[in-house]
Amino acid sequence: MKEFKPEQAISGTWGEMWYDGEYMAEIQSCKAEVTYKKTAVPQTCKMIEGQKITGLEPKGEFKIHHVNSTVMKKEVAALKKGKTAVHTIIVKVDDPDAIGAERVALYNCVLDKMILADFESGKMSERSYGFTFNDWDLLEAI
Repeated sequence: MKEFKPEQAISGTWGEMWYDGEYMAEIQSCKAEVTYKKTAVPQTCKMIEGQKITGLEPKGEFKIHHVNSTVMKKEVAALKKGKTAVHTIIVKVDDPDAIGAERVALYNCVLDKMILADFESGKMSERSYGFTFNDWDLLEAI
């Protein structure tokens, strides 16, 4: 892209999230990324080793305003039965000024923790969750 209009820069204000198909209006932020696991590959007559991707480490995190117990209830229901709570998260950012929307589905998401209580007097309560996932689909791209 040689040039763009400043208003086309995507604002996170227009980000949305669905947690197991349930719209999460309380979302504040969401990030999902895949880190590459690399193995050094020595080469003859070269002082610098090459790198080969030999694995992937998908991780994410989201932060919500604490307005209900949606996440906690889903975790408790599974954990009390001795099961791993597995979720599908769909995230979308669709800024009206942008040249399109991005939407990604994250599959087999497992949270890193369950929050039972977390608040501080005089402050708005929020919850942050890290998670791992093992598959994803790019549903919309710009």
